[in-house]
Amino acid sequence: MMFLQPVFRFLSHMNNESEVLVELLSWLIILIGGCILALRFVEIPYGRYSSSKYRFLINGKVAWFVQEIPSLAIPLYLFFSADKPLQPPNMLMLGMFICHYSQRSLIYPFLIRGGKSTPFAIFVMALAFCTCNGYLQAINLTKHAVYSSDWITDPRFLTGSALWFLGLLVNLHSDHILRNLRKPGETGYKIPRGGMFEYVSGANFFGEIVEWMGYAIACWCLPSAAFAIFTFFVVSSRAAHHHRWYLEKFEDYPKTRKILIPFLY
Repeated sequence: MMFLQPVFRFLSHMNNESEVLVELLSWLIILIGGCILALRFVEIPYGRYSSSKYRFLINGKVAWFVQEIPSLAIPLYLFFSADKPLQPPNMLMLGMFICHYSQRSLIYPFLIRGGKSTPFAIFVMALAFCTCNGYLQAINLTKHAVYSSDWITDPRFLTGSALWFLGLLVNLHSDHILRNLRKPGETGYKIPRGGMFEYVSGANFFGEIVEWMGYAIACWCLPSAAFAIFTFFVVSSRAAHHHRWYLEKFEDYPKTRKILIPFLY
């Protein structure tokens, strides 16, 4: 039992059960992301990889809206029900999270053109993650994370905020390119071109990684780092899957285009 003593010492310094839950949820999110990365060569039935062979399919737009909305609703609820006003750093960082999921839950689903239905099991897993992570990020920033009054001028906050904004722009622009690949009435898949797609197959995923890496740097705490690590694990797996699919589907697919990280991977 000696190897558990550091864990017990750590937990004994936690102020209350809520802090223990935040810590455990953070490590659980990292663990789940690692498991998904380990399964990167297994085809997960989402988006273009979904088909009627998977039972209990849900409309893609409906599934996306329902699974993402907890990541917006829970932070908003905890923000407005907080015992005392949030400090400016906490409010700004929670605002980053809410800004992203306002777009992903209230705007993005209704911009989807076509799109395949989502298997129920994938929908449930996404819903569970968004619920847990929405709670984790919000409870940490509304109740536990403490920053000095000058944190918003700290190089970590400034660098992280700039990266978050840059990643958000790349993600939105890449989604715009993907939505407009087909002209009205056209069907089938095309090679995405322009923006970060000139460098990587997963340009939208690259933007999301930069965004949440910036968020983690700005927050400088375990829950935000756990989310950033989870995002990297999951989207790197998806980017690799997309890259293989593009190479198999299109003979003229740019051979110099990397998977996720420009010039490197």
